Amino acid sequence: DESFSLGAARSCGPGLLLERRRMLSPELCANPAALAALAKLNPLQEGSSSGPASSSGAAKREGGRTIASSGGKVAAGAERIGGEFKPTADPAWLKSRDAILETVVSRTAALIEGLDKPPIVVTLPDGKTQDGTAFVTSPFNVAMNISKGLAQACCVASVRYSQRLPGIEKGMISVGTNPDGDDEVADGPAEWELWDLMRPLEGSCELQLHKFDDPSGKGKEVFWHSSAHILGEALEGLYGARLTHGPPTDSGFFYDSYMGQTAVTTDMQSALEKKAKQITDAKQPYERVVVTKEECLQLFDANPFKKAMIASKLPDGSSTTVYRCGPFVDLCKGPHLPNTGAVKAFKVAKASSALWLGKAGNDDLQRVYGVTFPDKKLMKEYEILQEEAAKRDHRKIGIQQELFFFDDLSPGSCFFLPLGCRIYNKLIDMIRFEYFARGYTEVVTPNMYNLKLWETSGHAAKYKENMFLLEIEGQEFGLKPMNCPGHCLMFKHRKRSYRELPMRLADFGVLHRNELSGALTGLTRVRRFQQDDAHIYCTVAQIKSEVAGVLDMIATMYKHFGMTFALKLSTKPETALGDADVWEKAEGFMAEALNEFKEKTGHNWSLNPGDGAFYGPKIDVQVFDALKRAHQCATVQLDFVQPMRFDLTYQAPPSADGEPAGDERPVMVHRAVLGSVERMMAILTEHYAGKWPFFLSPRQAMVVPVSKEFEEYAVSVKEQLHAAGYFVDVELSRRTLNKMVREAQVAQYNYILVVGKAEAEAGSANVRTRDNQVHGTKSIAEIITEFGELAANHTLDVNIDVSGEAAKA
Repeated sequence: DESFSLGAARSCGPGLLLERRRMLSPELCANPAALAALAKLNPLQEGSSSGPASSSGAAKREGGRTIASSGGKVAAGAERIGGEFKPTADPAWLKSRDAILETVVSRTAALIEGLDKPPIVVTLPDGKTQDGTAFVTSPFNVAMNISKGLAQACCVASVRYSQRLPGIEKGMISVGTNPDGDDEVADGPAEWELWDLMRPLEGSCELQLHKFDDPSGKGKEVFWHSSAHILGEALEGLYGARLTHGPPTDSGFFYDSYMGQTAVTTDMQSALEKKAKQITDAKQPYERVVVTKEECLQLFDANPFKKAMIASKLPDGSSTTVYRCGPFVDLCKGPHLPNTGAVKAFKVAKASSALWLGKAGNDDLQRVYGVTFPDKKLMKEYEILQEEAAKRDHRKIGIQQELFFFDDLSPGSCFFLPLGCRIYNKLIDMIRFEYFARGYTEVVTPNMYNLKLWETSGHAAKYKENMFLLEIEGQEFGLKPMNCPGHCLMFKHRKRSYRELPMRLADFGVLHRNELSGALTGLTRVRRFQQDDAHIYCTVAQIKSEVAGVLDMIATMYKHFGMTFALKLSTKPETALGDADVWEKAEGFMAEALNEFKEKTGHNWSLNPGDGAFYGPKIDVQVFDALKRAHQCATVQLDFVQPMRFDLTYQAPPSADGEPAGDERPVMVHRAVLGSVERMMAILTEHYAGKWPFFLSPRQAMVVPVSKEFEEYAVSVKEQLHAAGYFVDVELSRRTLNKMVREAQVAQYNYILVVGKAEAEAGSANVRTRDNQVHGTKSIAEIITEFGELAANHTLDVNIDVSGEAAKA
């Protein structure tokens, strides 16, 4: 349900991290002043209303808000810094920038030449080893020793050093390309690093190689990150665009750039594709170059946006990295592909507008989206799936099927019509059924709180601008954007005992988040929404069983929907708060729960070391729909910080000899299965292409009389089925039978029940489906029984597999 980010953590100094950890002492936890100080040191930020956001580098936030207040901040200054702009092909500053970089490359080459180059040993995943030379042998060399095909297919490597030798890089700080400092980092763990295939290894190490289709997603991430640089080169070369931010996303990449009053047209998109083709044909190598802050400012002297990032995020005397391909140079942590020739298919998907730092009043930017593949066949498959996605657009189906609509008088707040409300309520009912079976207690909490609550939780410091605020009797209140602080108050309102744990509090309360109007998109990004939100308060020893229970519920629900999912355990980051022993135990329990889940279901999981939130380890759950698109919906997140902020305690059990124990602090588990109900409804609409399975369908059956004289019987059939709990209509338009049946099928009624003389006399109906499969004549009692089995078993009476069409490509 919630995911916080501590943007400044990666750039803060060791003194600040030490101060954060020091403040976690039990004495200070009960001290309001200490809590207030900790809130300043560790401001929390919730994910977007479109579902759980992730602080992981792998979970991309396509079109997410980049705000000046988050992370290693760009210094506040003039709101508009872009200045005059005139589209210019091959601007003069491209050559001057390249000349500056060339002097740096020459200098670093000389430094590397002077390094000792002792022998090293590279260990592969199968235990085999290869001998190499430090600062000479690269992962590409290692891959070539295995096979040329493997080397050409790989995108990036992961290395873990057993003995890393001192190189030329000192005082390094990663700037990346994100102005707010919450960078989409390529590598998460401290011990494993993503490594350019062509970058020489710096000591004996373990080595993993990642292809484009690597299950970890690392290959795609690097492939699309490198592709963003190709797009950036095209934007600069054709128009002299002043680039800002160009990350990979879950389905491609984008690049934001300042182009004054120029908007990217369809003709410009075609020109960008043509230019990109020239760049990929040239097979330009990606070069990683270490530069000082002063050199950085010289390199990007013509780009006020890059200069703002450098000035604010790089301390004097420090260094960072840039990457070059052809004439293109960009601030970047990397890693990247060996060369641009790996990209065999390049498509500009669309263009839209954005704002510098996501703040109204700042410079308008042009955002160009793209997607690339290492094989033209994959691009053809992608295009077929995109065509199918356009047909399945939930906004279009929502109007066609009269499920929901939006109105400008309440932007970002959905109006669910009766048919849409049936689906919405059914989703909630399914969760409620699981809650009852799994020992959850549903609660109702206020919609509005005094801002003091958000100051205690830490949200006021980082999330205030995303809240709807009101002044009441001279005090500031806010509509709640999440439920967890309210649940903390509920836990705290009286003394708790260990006997009450685990306490599972579930809440379908209405949430409001002040998303920018330009970011609102159908049901996937809204301002008003509900979540299947629950928080579990438990002991450290109960973490395993509680996580196991959540995983089982996730598996149960997504099996009902006909969806698959992937699990990643994200562990302790460098910025972690809390006791190290508690972290170690918690991660161990979560890993044990995942392993037992694997044994039970055969479902694999992967480790994402060092990418947990600062307040606790988490399990990232990616759900895949019929079009193979990944969605972040479910979440399992441990939280050691909120219980501390609210000073939550429970009476511990007595010791073995009967001596009373003192108070202990519970662990808090944030968990959701659907996430935002609105967003899940959008996902399912497109997953099923509007052909709702019977158990979710708002139109389960249509009764069609063959003529006027059987209308009374048709109505009685409808009433019997309605009394049994099903959504049934009767067709009384008196048009031709074929037309009435066809229209019911097009309207996606799961079953069409045709009745005439024989059916009226026998108390039956002739049953056929929306796919025109005739089931024959059945009694009304038999139909009710069959409907009951379909609903109870969550039968998927819909074909959701679209892989056949894509495979034909």
